Amino acid sequence: MMRIMLACSAGMSTSLLVTKMEKAAAEAGTEAKIWAVPEAEVEKNVGEFDILLVGPQIRFKAKEFEKLAAGRFPVHIIDMRDYGTMNGAKVFNTAMEVYNNFNK
Repeated sequence: MMRIMLACSAGMSTSLLVTKMEKAAAEAGTEAKIWAVPEAEVEKNVGEFDILLVGPQIRFKAKEFEKLAAGRFPVHIIDMRDYGTMNGAKVFNTAMEVYNNFNK
């Protein structure tokens, strides 16, 4: 099962995107657990996810999350356009691509 965690400023604004990503995963036949947390809860969730997606509103935290990752998992900033349009399929597909490239 693919475990995708999204981080945003409060953990609320990504709920619609999570729903759309879950739909995209189901349509792709991929079993996935996708959820969102506020940026302050990222560290306590390390080990629970395979990839961390960072909301564009907190892109400035990406370097901090990469240090936290220490090469254990990929950290990717969600494209602002995809986030703004709530393109769950695009965000899901990008997450899978980033994850697969990370693990090559």
